[in-house]
Amino acid sequence: MSAPLASIAFQNAMVFQAYAIFSNACDPNKKNEPPSYNRVALSGFGAGALQSFLLSPVELIKIRLQLQATDRRRRLGNSDGPLSIAKQILQTEGPRGIYRGFSITILRDAPAHGIYFWSYEYARERMHPGCRKRGGESLGTMLVAGGLAGVASWVLCYPLDVVKSRIQAQSEPRRYNGIVDCLKKSVGEEGYSVLWRGLGAAVARAFVVNGAIFTVYELALRVNLVG
Repeated sequence: MSAPLASIAFQNAMVFQAYAIFSNACDPNKKNEPPSYNRVALSGFGAGALQSFLLSPVELIKIRLQLQATDRRRRLGNSDGPLSIAKQILQTEGPRGIYRGFSITILRDAPAHGIYFWSYEYARERMHPGCRKRGGESLGTMLVAGGLAGVASWVLCYPLDVVKSRIQAQSEPRRYNGIVDCLKKSVGEEGYSVLWRGLGAAVARAFVVNGAIFTVYELALRVNLVG
């Protein structure tokens, strides 16, 4: 498995495990009942917040590597690896530097994961009434409901993702002094359309990827229940 695929697999495994833990903690006396939609959204919110703490440094390093690769193609120079990038950030910006963009990451991921899990549960119940309690939904229902959940979460968080990427891409001296400043300058210079640039490709990818993710998740649950 390639490094990017391994990273995605680990991230999704962590999110779904955290979601299950939060869901059980919210109402431990109703394990045999489907969780309420409020409980689903709250558990997703918690899973997204936890993910942000672990994911923010990873995304920062990834963005710096992407910028370095672009610059290297221009200069045909050598490039550093992830560990070298992390070391450079710590040396030049200190421990706080490695968590640059954390606030915007948690603002993006916590609500997005709340709507992610909520919209999946809602969509599959609408498509196959009673499936949240009795199961039995088809693969098509899983795929479509998961795809719609991915689309809903990306539409919700996309403008924040644009701002997050710009904040994490900057090095010293910084151009943006926080989230609001970045938002004002980006919109002022490029218009509101900048907040939705590339959304179409992101949504198309999200539908396919998250449809597959939820399908695998549901099938894994069925195997465990049968086993």
